[in-house]
This record gives sequence, structure tokens and C-alpha cells, in this order.
Amino acid sequence: MITLGFDTATPSSTVALQTSDGGIYEARDDVPLGSRGHHAECVLALAAGLLDQAALTWSDIERVAVGLGPGGYTGLRIGIATARGLARAHDASLTGVGTLRALAEPASGFMALTILDARRGELFIAAYADGLEVLAPRVIVPAELSELELPVTTAPLLALGDGALANRSRLADAGISVAPEGSVLHLVSASAICRLASAGEGVTGEQLAPLYLRLPDAELALRASLT
Repeated sequence: MITLGFDTATPSSTVALQTSDGGIYEARDDVPLGSRGHHAECVLALAAGLLDQAALTWSDIERVAVGLGPGGYTGLRIGIATARGLARAHDASLTGVGTLRALAEPASGFMALTILDARRGELFIAAYADGLEVLAPRVIVPAELSELELPVTTAPLLALGDGALANRSRLADAGISVAPEGSVLHLVSASAICRLASAGEGVTGEQLAPLYLRLPDAELALRASLT
């Protein structure tokens, strides 16, 4: 099945195209730290480039897979709306995959502690072992990293994501290894989203909804102004 996958939960945009023979093309737009990203401008342009590389057209897409977060409110809203629109326009099925699950997918042989910067001095975290969720996605502050209760497994524990890099010393104090700086394991990959969707993971239909975990900045500001 030809699958177009993408994720816009982080400031970066990542898009992948999995062909019917399992081959994968991927493109990404990585932005500087602190940037909000260019999701609205990038996703369809990156997808069009991949389709050209694979000598395919939009109408060849049979499944659209999208990252559900947690992540930035605006990025998730753009990504999921784009996925719904593409699936509807091209009569393709639609699958949603957790962004933290996608981050863990390439870390075969490890229990992956996935950590993404959530801004506001907070982190989005989850943990996965052998493809199973062992710590559900949640929001924490960095000081709580040393208090995590993770199951004991035979697989070594490895922390991934930009939040892991930013808190390397805290994690080291807790005895948790971090993937080397510069490793692609720290990047959410749309290829992982395609693979997970093809393996039957993810959600469809009414269950497909963004995983925000907290209120958007604008709503928090409004509530603060009313108190």
C-alpha cells in the first residue's frame, strides 16, 4: 500500500512516502531552536517532491498517516487538518500515530524514553519497550526526570529527543543514557510513522484526534486575563 506519512508536532516538518514494495522516501524541514516552524508552507511541498522522486501522483496515495502529538497546538492542528483533507480528496484511508511512539520506533533493542521539548519549561515524555507503551505520554518539568518510575526490562534504557539532549546531565544523574548528540534517533521521522501505520499500529476514524496534553498558549493567556 502506498502511504504518505508526516508529522508536524515539533517545529520541524517531516514527510515520508512508502511505496507498495516497502521502499521509503523522506524529506524534512528542520528549523533553528526556538522557531515555530513552517508547517503550512512545507508539508505539501515536501510531499509533492517525494511523489516526483517516486514517479507517483497524488491519486496514487492509498493511505495517509499523520503524527498525533503531543506537540505544538498550531503544528498539530495544521498536520491533522492537512491529513484529513488529503485522505478525503484522494479517497485514501487515514491513520494517526503517536509522535512519541514514532520517535521510539527506530530504537530497536532498547527501552526508549522519548522526551520532547514542550516549551514553558516543560517536557513531553513517554516510554516504549518492544513496541509496547510502558509509560503513557504526559507532561513533566525537568526536575521530575529523576523521579520517573520505569519498569525493569532486560533491554537497556535510552533517552531520545530534543528534550533528552537538553537535559543530558539530569538524565545522567538518574543513570539514564542519552543517544549521542547528532544522532538521527533524536528526530521524529515520518518514515517511522509510515512503518507503524503499515504494521497496523495507530488509530483511525473517530479515535483519530490530536494529543494536546495541555491547553494552548492563547487559551491560557485568556484565562489569566480573566482572573
